[in-house]
Amino acid sequence: MAITRDVFQFVLIVSITSLLVSCGVLQDKRSLSPHAVKLSDSVYVKKVLYSQFNDWRGVRYQYGGVSRLGIDCSGFVYVTFKTKLGIDLPRTTAMQVKLGEEISQSELRPGDLIFFRTTFLSGHVGIFVEKNKFLHVSEKKGVTLSSLNDSYWKSNYWKSVRI
Repeated sequence: MAITRDVFQFVLIVSITSLLVSCGVLQDKRSLSPHAVKLSDSVYVKKVLYSQFNDWRGVRYQYGGVSRLGIDCSGFVYVTFKTKLGIDLPRTTAMQVKLGEEISQSELRPGDLIFFRTTFLSGHVGIFVEKNKFLHVSEKKGVTLSSLNDSYWKSNYWKSVRI
């Protein structure tokens, strides 16, 4: 039984298309961060964030710091995501605010970043934990948990981002 040229071309096109589609699907799966699953697991992320809080509680604020000797807000976000979640984020608030997808405050889930406008030239960042609580570094208290319902944070809220 002879295969006509049209049948051969059809089979070839279907085969190549199938190959390309399956390669594309495999490539998409590989390009997903293995941590994307972890960030979507709210129970896991909450546990990690509370663990980080317990490890760092009270470490003093130091502009530009990234150690237990002193740390600033964006440094704490950077260290937390890198060491606890295996995700590399930029080091500064100015760069972190450009990441991810902007979400409304009502959509917050553990691990989302919360940004505040605290002065004309600078911002502040924290990590949402749960029930209006967020983890951050305060100039007065160091690493601490605060409430989004606090009048200071409520009045300076800027936006929230999901990584």
